[in-house]
Amino acid sequence: MPFNSVQYFLFLPLVYLVFYCVPDRARWGVLLAASFCFYSALKVPYLPAVLALVTLVTYAFGIWVDGARTQGAKRAFLWCGIAANVLILVGMKYLPFLSENLGTLAKLFSPGADVTPVQALVAIGVSYYVFQAISYLFDIYLEIDTPERHLGHFALHLAFFPKLLQGPIERSCDLIPQLREKYLFNYENARLGMLLFTWGLFKKVVVADRIAPYVDNVYNNVHAFKGLPLLLATYAYSFQIFFDFSGYTDMALGSALLFNIRLTQNFNRPYLATSVADFWRRWHISFSRWILDYIFKPLQMQWRSLKNWGSAAALVIAFLVSGIWHGASWGFVIWGGLHGLFMACSIFYKPYQKKLHKALGMEKTKLLKWWQVFVTFNLVSFAWIFFRAATLADAWYVASNLFNGADGMKEAFLFLRSHELTMTLVSVAIFVLLSALFRQEKLQQLFAKSAFKRYLAYNSLLFSLILLAKYGATKSFIYFQF
Repeated sequence: MPFNSVQYFLFLPLVYLVFYCVPDRARWGVLLAASFCFYSALKVPYLPAVLALVTLVTYAFGIWVDGARTQGAKRAFLWCGIAANVLILVGMKYLPFLSENLGTLAKLFSPGADVTPVQALVAIGVSYYVFQAISYLFDIYLEIDTPERHLGHFALHLAFFPKLLQGPIERSCDLIPQLREKYLFNYENARLGMLLFTWGLFKKVVVADRIAPYVDNVYNNVHAFKGLPLLLATYAYSFQIFFDFSGYTDMALGSALLFNIRLTQNFNRPYLATSVADFWRRWHISFSRWILDYIFKPLQMQWRSLKNWGSAAALVIAFLVSGIWHGASWGFVIWGGLHGLFMACSIFYKPYQKKLHKALGMEKTKLLKWWQVFVTFNLVSFAWIFFRAATLADAWYVASNLFNGADGMKEAFLFLRSHELTMTLVSVAIFVLLSALFRQEKLQQLFAKSAFKRYLAYNSLLFSLILLAKYGATKSFIYFQF
């Protein structure tokens, strides 16, 4: 049930109506039942059972970690709980990839070997709630949090439907206390929730879905193009994935706010980052914090005697894990590895950075900032090639032909009628305008004072959404596959 579907437009108000009407003590039950119904709507029978299994396993191990009398027992329960969750994730998501690569290795050593590939399973959402389960166990072990004894509240922490399929990745210490709070209708939360949802829908169906056809046309047949069409498609994909994923996040945050639940803000203008490290402080924030806290920092502490080399190695490994988390293919692994390498190199470059800027006369200038933004955006866009390309061979082809002429430029745009290209450009322009307006502090103060002007702005957004939306078959979110 994608957020941009008619089914969800009916589902959300129905859940809210039931939630609002039942007694407060039963509201967590309404949200939990709604979350499992939401997951069941994917029509993959085993997915709700997998979610229930992860919930029960993690709930039990959380109590055992907390109740263990010795540090050794605590550690044993922690790693058993993590291993159980990782095995579930591997079994759901990575077995086909592992069997394919093991089969390739077997044929290298024994040409006659016949390895039957493992059938892929649908694993939508599993990566998100397994990572939440692992962070819950770690936080109990480190005494950052205490185990949740109410099974219903804990189950809802993992299953809460606005964040179930694509995050944000929430920590129990942030979310569970909100689930326990008595619900009181909050007009401001309801207003902001509906605005966020509409804004996210605008990003998805007006901007991302209008950019998608050009990207798909080029990346689905990369060998028909060279040079400029590939470069434009790569830049276009950078924006498509941002509008698609941040649009989903806004819709998730808006849905949750209707129930007075505040989820983590996942994006903060990532393409204005001045370094790759800064990009990860702004992009998929809940995920990058997870990687930082549970992968990078422990490795960095372990290798602190190696100083910069230890930090660099920890970064590369952490972002290789990030790539593997995104999907079972070498493209994702290389994408993660590139981000790790970019940041690892910056550790060694940093001591010379200020000297270079001073020598060039660019120290603390706006020109320097925008140059850093330009370089960072291009590094991130280059890495997206390996994320988007269907195969590793396609990715290498795109990467090696970005500046090789402009073959296929006409064909790249042939499928677009002139009015569709115009609508795409208008959609992006309206997004930039509305985004700038909603960020203006004076304008926000004006909206707060004048209900008429506020609703005029909201209706303009709604009118733009209806007028410019890409209609037709519902296009799923890019991160839906993870």
